[in-house]
Amino acid sequence: MVKDILAPGLRVVFCGINPGLSSSSLGFPFAHPANRFWKVLHLAGFTDRQLKPEEADHLLDFRCGVTKLVDRPTVQATEVKRQELHDGGRALISKIEDYQPAALAVLGKQAFEQGFSQRGVPWGKQSMLIGVTQVWVLPNPSGLNRITTDKLVEAYQELDQALVLRGL
Repeated sequence: MVKDILAPGLRVVFCGINPGLSSSSLGFPFAHPANRFWKVLHLAGFTDRQLKPEEADHLLDFRCGVTKLVDRPTVQATEVKRQELHDGGRALISKIEDYQPAALAVLGKQAFEQGFSQRGVPWGKQSMLIGVTQVWVLPNPSGLNRITTDKLVEAYQELDQALVLRGL
């Protein structure tokens, strides 16, 4: 099982869709070698070095956290059912209300739309808030996502820079 990495006072909580089989077997988030999460976080400015999946707890040193919409591991996120995402969205709102990070970044537009019963959302900052937490939708760093690493870094940097502008 892949545990959440959450604490009060975080700048951002990154929310993946669900653990892949690599993450589930190793017990670390974003553990598949093709997943670009750790590289993108570093290149976008969230961490001062590229962490390894087994160093995930060190995200807290950078006031970042990680969670997921659905606990059930799958080979591909497309195997996650709509109802699981919807239920996961409700559970996620409760977690975010408890921890109140400055921002929540949901990694994947379709997952966000199904988890939060939204349609046609843009990338980036959303108009909704969860308490005082800003909600962002960022591209998923999975190796299965065709987006380039440069575009991923650009999207994540936008969030980092918005938080810096807020003094966070």
